[in-house]
Amino acid sequence: MNTFLRNIFIFALVVLTAGSAFSQKKDIQKANKKFDRYAYIDAREIYLKVVEDGYESAQIFQNLGDTYYFNSEYENAAKWYVKLVNQYPDETKPEYYYKAAQSLKSLGRNQEADALLEDYIAKGGTAFIVTTYNDDPDYLASIVFDSQKIEIEKVGVNSPTSDFGPAFYKDNRIIYASAGENVIPKFDDWTQEPYLDLFIADRRSDGQLRNSVRVGGDVNTDYNESTPTFTKDGNTMYFTRNRIIEGKKDFDKSNKFKTLRLTIFKATRAGENTWRNIIELPFNSESYSVAHPALSPDEKRLYFSSDMPGTLGMSDIWYVDILENDTYGEPVNLGPEINTGGRDSFPFVSDNNNLYYASDGRSGLGGYDIFVASLNDKGEPGAVQHLGPPANSAKDDFGFIINEKDRVAYFSSNRGGNRGSADDDIYLLKEGCSINIKGTVFNKDTKEPLADAQVSLLDNNNQLVSQTTSAVDGSYSFIAGCGIQYIVRGIKDDYKPYETTIKTPFLTGTVDVPIPLERICRFPNNLNCILDLQPIYFDFDKSNIRPDAEIELAKILAALKQYDQLKINIESHTDSRGNDNYNLALSERRAQSTLKWLVSKGIDKSRLTAKGFGESRLINHCSNGVKCTAEEHQLNRRSMFIIQD
Repeated sequence: MNTFLRNIFIFALVVLTAGSAFSQKKDIQKANKKFDRYAYIDAREIYLKVVEDGYESAQIFQNLGDTYYFNSEYENAAKWYVKLVNQYPDETKPEYYYKAAQSLKSLGRNQEADALLEDYIAKGGTAFIVTTYNDDPDYLASIVFDSQKIEIEKVGVNSPTSDFGPAFYKDNRIIYASAGENVIPKFDDWTQEPYLDLFIADRRSDGQLRNSVRVGGDVNTDYNESTPTFTKDGNTMYFTRNRIIEGKKDFDKSNKFKTLRLTIFKATRAGENTWRNIIELPFNSESYSVAHPALSPDEKRLYFSSDMPGTLGMSDIWYVDILENDTYGEPVNLGPEINTGGRDSFPFVSDNNNLYYASDGRSGLGGYDIFVASLNDKGEPGAVQHLGPPANSAKDDFGFIINEKDRVAYFSSNRGGNRGSADDDIYLLKEGCSINIKGTVFNKDTKEPLADAQVSLLDNNNQLVSQTTSAVDGSYSFIAGCGIQYIVRGIKDDYKPYETTIKTPFLTGTVDVPIPLERICRFPNNLNCILDLQPIYFDFDKSNIRPDAEIELAKILAALKQYDQLKINIESHTDSRGNDNYNLALSERRAQSTLKWLVSKGIDKSRLTAKGFGESRLINHCSNGVKCTAEEHQLNRRSMFIIQD
């Protein structure tokens, strides 16, 4: 890196820095596994019929969404989850706000998804299991970055002098700054070092660079140009340049050095390698430097380094919001979570919204070191982590960019010599950082390991990354990328699907993700398990069907209509209060009342049986003489539905 561009902050504080769906087989009574699948796949037909008949509840919308979500049918999942959170917000668990947001995100409806994620957090949800490495005075001993898995090599386009600041460009290209001998020599009168120009190079499949040529058009001048960033369509470039106004140097005259500040300009592509319409950004100034632009993944925010008023150290990371018609919001300092009393510069934001940057204000290996922090949906930074060796060295390491999906990165360093910035070269880092996501699938209740469960790894858009089957001891594992959000999902017959979201750390290591699966039906013929029915409750000393019970009965009704061989036995119960014989009669009235409701809706009575059991089958401790709350007694006043053998 040109010494002036690196050290200008000494004088001016600047850096360049599923299923078979019940199977429809007639022998329903033998099909425990089919009931399991029926609950999550074909159960949707039951729920859709219930809704069509005018019965709605939070549970119905939740289960309908699940039947689509676990089949990766996110458009329909989003439909029912949105109904759930809008119509029953007080009955919606936080996880369903998150599922709704994920479903919408997969459809490109990011604004709605972001709003739901805010609701999710407000309701106490925790989006990620984040594994990080704690800061400690002996942090070098904590680094688990396995250098044996990293390949670092100089790229082929480096020149005998300064090459740095690579940026990804469309069609597998890299654009970078160089003061190499293939440039017509132009020297800065103050530093006596060559000025920098921007060059473009092809990127081969192995990551190496070749065929370097000077960027064409109006970008390069007789002064310094460096550190570009590009919109994804490749049509807009933001880049760093000395403050040149109408072809003339615009010095800061506030000090005797007559400092030529750094500024950010915008250019528009006018051809394959031609850039025109060079526009200075409005927050530049002759009194301070603004340099090293970086775009957020959604291209709505521009990050940069500056020593403008409000800077905490020698230079800080700032950002502006990109508005319409070439206008920008006010500069915002990223704050002390990122910035230090030293130089913080060279920001880069990955597609996974991780901020990589260089700093000499934190404990490191020497000179500029590369650090990373995850940005949340609001752009707020999380904990800062040191990338460790070999990305960092005892010399200056900066200008880090990465494709986290392909695990290929480029960065700049002068580790190859002793001439300072004249030895700046661009390095290729590939493979390297990897995470072993592992865990055990087990029965949630018994803790016994479960073999042959299907375990899936999905990306942040619910797209399948990898899939495996749990071993005899329930174990599974995946190799994944660093600093990436994933969904881990476990599915097994007779168990409810389980999933959790994780954010992998930025250094090679292991993340343990246990998968507890809850058995759906402890009693194979219990329709309450099959359709995840809520019990039908009765008021004290009453046998009439309450409105809330009608919603659950509607599910039974729809199932009976859809499957004409289905036969149901109704079992009704009371609490322990009152005479035992009286309660037996009361429970019989409740059973018959439930049967009559179904018959009144067109179900043949021959398909139904009903029996009361009084207080003989309490589900809690509230037996005769035990003091219980009204709510505890209510749990015993219920009707259950059993599939007849």
